Amino acid sequence: MANQPDDSDHSDSLRLRVQGMDCPGCGTKVESAVSRVPGVDEVSANVAAGTVIVTPAGGSFDRQAVLAAIRGLGYGIAPEQDASSDSPDASAGTPWWHTPKGRLVLGSGILLVLAIGLELAWPVLGDWPFVAATLVGLVPIARTAWQMARLGEAFTIEMLMTIAAAGALAIDAAAEAAVVVFLFAVGELLEGVAATHARRSISALSDLTPRTARLWDGDSLREVSADALEPGQRVQIRPGERLPCDGRILAGTSSLDESPVSGESVPRDKGIGDEVLAGTVNLDAALTVEVTRGAADNTIARIIRLVEEAQESKAPVARFIDRFARIYMPAVVALALAVAILPPLALGAAWSEWVYRALALLLIACPCALVISTPAAIAAGLSNGARRGLLIKGGAVLETLGSIRAVALDKTGTLTTGKPCVTDLCPGEADERELLYLVAGLEQASSHPIAQAVVAHAAECGIAPAHVEQAHAIAGQGVAGRIEGIDLMLLNPRGADARVPLGASHRASVEQFENEGKSVAVLIDGARVLGLVALRDEPREDARAGLAALSRLGVTGIMLTGDNPRTARAIAGVLGIDAHAGLMPEDKARWVNEWRASGRGPIGKVGDGINDAPALAAADIGIAMGGGTDVAIETADAALLRNRVTGIAELIALSRATLANIHTNVALALGLKGIFLITTIFGITGMWIAVMADTGATVLVTLNAMRLLRHRFEA
Repeated sequence: MANQPDDSDHSDSLRLRVQGMDCPGCGTKVESAVSRVPGVDEVSANVAAGTVIVTPAGGSFDRQAVLAAIRGLGYGIAPEQDASSDSPDASAGTPWWHTPKGRLVLGSGILLVLAIGLELAWPVLGDWPFVAATLVGLVPIARTAWQMARLGEAFTIEMLMTIAAAGALAIDAAAEAAVVVFLFAVGELLEGVAATHARRSISALSDLTPRTARLWDGDSLREVSADALEPGQRVQIRPGERLPCDGRILAGTSSLDESPVSGESVPRDKGIGDEVLAGTVNLDAALTVEVTRGAADNTIARIIRLVEEAQESKAPVARFIDRFARIYMPAVVALALAVAILPPLALGAAWSEWVYRALALLLIACPCALVISTPAAIAAGLSNGARRGLLIKGGAVLETLGSIRAVALDKTGTLTTGKPCVTDLCPGEADERELLYLVAGLEQASSHPIAQAVVAHAAECGIAPAHVEQAHAIAGQGVAGRIEGIDLMLLNPRGADARVPLGASHRASVEQFENEGKSVAVLIDGARVLGLVALRDEPREDARAGLAALSRLGVTGIMLTGDNPRTARAIAGVLGIDAHAGLMPEDKARWVNEWRASGRGPIGKVGDGINDAPALAAADIGIAMGGGTDVAIETADAALLRNRVTGIAELIALSRATLANIHTNVALALGLKGIFLITTIFGITGMWIAVMADTGATVLVTLNAMRLLRHRFEA
């Protein structure tokens, strides 16, 4: 199947929403038909999203010819305004009885009931009512079969159904032919209902973004379409409302519920300067937000786009199933011909009996259950992940995730919070509260991360920073200023020791803190050491739990960091993993490549920064933390929107659950086919049982796949 093109690369591409395109076979039919329209270069049918993208070959193509090719197969086309990339499936809310497949079921069913009634009331009519019921129900099926045969696709379920029904009429099995046509229509309808239900899990994401927004127009507010918002504009969000855009807070402080987007259950406090995401819910106070991304590029739109593209990316097992099905169908058709011909010729058996059995075999030859077994599970797995903040870019990624044996993790921003925090206050001539009061005063005007950490810690302790005068930096050493008439300096240990020699206890404390990977600042007043402050980028709250969950899955966690070895060893010791420190970006990529070459199994790489991009690309699976850079997220194969280490184990567990589901589906599909092939050859089961077996198997594997929508992993 063709890879899905990027709309941005083909501004003249045609994007359509196709109604009734519910299975991989449907997508193949549409692609085959449209690709033969003159002027068409590339066709991509995304069954999961229900869309088709048609790209012209240089010039242009006849749009009406494309529409006619799709409609000729019996599919509907949604209105053009419903085909935008982020709108939900136009057919998702249509009652089943208003769909073409629903109307076929109702029509076939009514005609079948009438035929039964007429046979009971006027037996003299014979089989003609059943013949009429069969022919009326068979017309749309036969039309599709003929269209596909003209395109070189002879082995379709529609062709097999047409041959089987026509053959049944020819051997005076009209009643059974009518039942077969009706059951086929029911099976097609059930496939469509199941596909629509699965599709809603992704299309519902578009409902997270409100349709309108309140835009600041000068000094007044006016309501506009959220789709019309552009970067640089300002919008107001009241308490209880969803954010219509990705943006940055310009005014206001509030708690935001990010669970609709990231799955994170705990609301996060946001203030001026903080980034906010479309689809999240403002809980407490009014906010003024500057739009940073247009509607087509906001978080919700990107999630939908990634998942729709991912659902069309076939896993290796899916490609194998497709190849197997192409061999399987002709083989069973050949078997059916042998069953119809050999017993009568070789053994003198009744032609009608063995032709009947051969026709039943043709119905069993349909590989729908087998073909849909893998993409249904992949789509459900991807949808489950997306709802929980686990973005997976394709079926191949989902399949490989379950096989990785090691995960290399960046330290800063991945295993740690990415910003320092105060870990220790070591009083000297000042007690803890006075020490923090003075240090926060010196640091309050600085934008340095360590300074901000000290001021934040003071605020958490309810301590207002001291007022500082004549504040200035001492290059390479620290800061200085005058507080309450006293000249103070906050310096690194070397700078402080050069001015006021540190005592033995303070030296021991400095050595201990530095061995633990902490940064140390010493507060002096010119003659005395008032105290020490130690800071470190601490492990995330869930880092230890996330690594333990990986260990339970049999996956080894390894730290790769550009930080100094002492700090790396300290954090690794806390978390209980091996560490490789002092690595440049190319060193991380080389380390990952060496692991892959060692034959120890696939490896994943987790990171959040630009410096992680080479290693993310080198790994079998690259996983970006959701709070990371766009470069890391675009380079990676998967992303963790919840920004939690436990998400790595969730990805792997979801992959393994999906693969187990696929194996179950394949076993069900092949097992049922095998059983009914044997029973049909021996005359135990007939045509209508064969259709029920095929329909039942298809519905069964679809329902089994949809169990993945409820899959949960407890770290």
